[in-house]
Amino acid sequence: MVILLAALFSGCWIGLAEAADAAAIDKADTAWLMISTALVMFMVPGLGVFYAGMVRKKNVLSTIMHSFFLLALITVQWVLAGYTLSFGPDLGGLIGGLDFLGLGGVGVEPKGTVPHLLFMAFQGMFAAITVALITGAFAERIKFSAVVVFSLLWVFIVYDPLCHWVWGGGWLQKLGVLDFAGGIVVHISSGVSALVAAIYIGRRRGWPRELMAPHNLTLTVMGMGILWFGWFGFNAGSALASDGVAVTAFVSTNVSAAVGTLTWGFIEWAHRGKPTLLGAMSGAVAGLGSITPAAGFVTPAAAMAIGLVGGGLCYVAVTMLKPRFGYDDTLDVFGIHGIAGTWGTLATGIFASIGASGLLHGNPGLLLKQAIGASVTIVLSAAGTLAILKVVDMTIGIRVTTEEEIQGLDLTQHEESGYTM
Repeated sequence: MVILLAALFSGCWIGLAEAADAAAIDKADTAWLMISTALVMFMVPGLGVFYAGMVRKKNVLSTIMHSFFLLALITVQWVLAGYTLSFGPDLGGLIGGLDFLGLGGVGVEPKGTVPHLLFMAFQGMFAAITVALITGAFAERIKFSAVVVFSLLWVFIVYDPLCHWVWGGGWLQKLGVLDFAGGIVVHISSGVSALVAAIYIGRRRGWPRELMAPHNLTLTVMGMGILWFGWFGFNAGSALASDGVAVTAFVSTNVSAAVGTLTWGFIEWAHRGKPTLLGAMSGAVAGLGSITPAAGFVTPAAAMAIGLVGGGLCYVAVTMLKPRFGYDDTLDVFGIHGIAGTWGTLATGIFASIGASGLLHGNPGLLLKQAIGASVTIVLSAAGTLAILKVVDMTIGIRVTTEEEIQGLDLTQHEESGYTM
C-alpha cells in the first residue's frame, strides 16, 4: 500500500513537472526558432554558392565544398563538445564547463521559452557559418585537408571561448557588452581571422597582375538571395522569441541591407562611373553585417544610419585599403565582415535605444564597453588564428603546389569539375 501510494505520488510529481515544462515552453517561440534554425542552416550552403560565383571556374566546386563540408564537421563538433564549452556552466568567466558534453543533460526541458535542444541547434548553426565565412579569404590556393584541420582547431580555440564570453555567461557578457546576433562572435572573429590567414598564406599566383574576375555572378546573386533571406532567421531568430523584439530585428535587418546596397551602389557609380551587380551585393552584405550586433536594440531609422555608414566603410576597405596594403583576401571577408562587424558593434553603443541605451540616449559607457568587446575579439582572433596556422603549416602544410594551383583545386583536391564544357 505504501509502495502504491509512493508510486502514485511520484507519478503526480512527474506529471506536474512535465506540465510545468510544457507551460514554460511557448509554442509560437518554438516554431519561430525552428524556422530560424533552418534559415541559418540554409545560409551555409548559400554562402558556398555566393563565394563560388566569385572565384575562377576551376575552383568553383572546391569553394562550395568548404562551406558544405564544414556545416557537417562543425555540427558534429558542436554536439560533442562545442556547445558545452560555449554554453555550459561558467568557469571563471572564460569557458563553459563540461556538464553538456555530448549533449548530456540537454533535452526538451525549457531554455527560456523554447526547448533546450532547439536552443543548442540554433546556436550550432552560428558556429558553422562563422568558420565557413573565413574560407573566402584563402580560396583558390589552400589544401582541403588544411581547411578541415584549421577549421576544427579554430572553433575550439577561438569560437567556443569567444561565444562563451559574449553569450554564454562569460566575462564580456558580465561586463555588459551587447551583441544581439553575432557582430562580435561571428563577423569580427571571422573577418580578423580571414585577414590573418590571407596574409600568412600569401597571395594567389599572379595576383594582382592577372585579372581574376568572378566567373559566374549568376551563382553569386543566387547565393546572395539565400543569404539575405536567411539573415532574417539569423537576426530576428536571435530574439529567441516570436515577439516585438524579433519584429524590430526583422525590420532593421531588411532596412540596413537595403541602405547598404544603395550606399555601395551610388558610391561606386560616382567613383567609377557605373554601378555593378557585384558592388550592390557587397553593399547588401555590408549592411547586413553592420546591423547584426544591433538588430534588436535599435529603431529602423537608426538601422538606416548603420547601413549607410557600413556600406561606405566597407567600400573604402575593399576598393582602397586592400590595394593599398596589398593583401589578397580573395573574397573580401575582412573588408566586409570584419569592418561591418566592428562598425556595427560600436554603432550598438551609439544608437541602442530598445532594451539598452547607447551614447545618443544618455549612456556613453555602453560605447566604451562595445569598444572593449571589439578590441578583445580582434586580439583573440588574430592570435588564435596565427597560432593555428603555424601548427597546421608545420604538420600537414597549408598551401597547394604551384602546379595544383594552376590546374585548379576542383581537380587537384577533389578530382571533379564544375563544368564539363
